[in-house]
Amino acid sequence: MGRGRAKAKQQKVARKLKYSSGGTDLDRLRSELGVAEDEGPTGPGPDDSYADSHDDLIDRYADLAEKYTESDK
Repeated sequence: MGRGRAKAKQQKVARKLKYSSGGTDLDRLRSELGVAEDEGPTGPGPDDSYADSHDDLIDRYADLAEKYTESDK
């Protein structure tokens, strides 16, 4: 016995979560997680570092491609 009271409490909490308006305090959440506020990009992103490290390889490949297409003619 007593299962009915626990189930009623669970249903009450579930209804409250389902029908609440959200009301999430993002500033409080940010402070709890220890995340600094966004100040914009401060350094190279993941795409920038990829492009920079492979630019030389791309240029060398393009040179080789031109060399071999000219000699095939």
